[in-house]
Amino acid sequence: MPAPLTVIIPTLNAARLLGPTLRSLYEGIQTGLIAELVFTDCGSTDDTRLVADDVGATFVISKPGRGTQLATAAKTCKTNWIMVIHADTILSPDWTLAVRNHIASSQNAAHFRLAFDVQSRAAKCTAGWANLRSRIFKLPYGDQGLLISMERYNSVGGYANVPLMEDVSLVRKLRGHLTELPVTATTSAVKFETEGYLKRGTKNFLTLLKYFLGVSPEILAKRY
Repeated sequence: MPAPLTVIIPTLNAARLLGPTLRSLYEGIQTGLIAELVFTDCGSTDDTRLVADDVGATFVISKPGRGTQLATAAKTCKTNWIMVIHADTILSPDWTLAVRNHIASSQNAAHFRLAFDVQSRAAKCTAGWANLRSRIFKLPYGDQGLLISMERYNSVGGYANVPLMEDVSLVRKLRGHLTELPVTATTSAVKFETEGYLKRGTKNFLTLLKYFLGVSPEILAKRY
């Protein structure tokens, strides 16, 4: 059976982050699940392109803005499914089994459970809230990954060409067609550690609220 999955990673000066992420993806290559790995880049000046060359990834050049990066990469996809993860995300062992089972049995999109790469109480509480938000309100963020068939992706219009909230914009259109998989996506807590969990969490919540109230992603990105 042909490999059914393209993995898309948006990048910007991400060379120092990609090692653990790529190692976690390797089992997908070993088991034949991953057909192609795509870096969609919006102007890196570090060694991100060299990393892509080293691992055999396709390097797609995009205009700035994560939504634009992802929309650009999705247009190049030749497989029936795509999986989007961030450059600082590490998937838990045996993730391929959960993904393969989902692809074989469902047309829903799917996301993963969030965890941070530090074990503090604040980090666990923040991740716990994110997972609760995802289950109750069906609003996973991009750092929880997204697995979606191209048929479903195209039917809802794909990623918007916006610099922020592209993940929320898409998953809102997937209500009723979104599943949480038993896979942990561990992501960097550096922004929370630097700014403080309360400050960063409040900023994220207010940004989401303003987006729901109609403030444009372009304005939100400038303030974010």
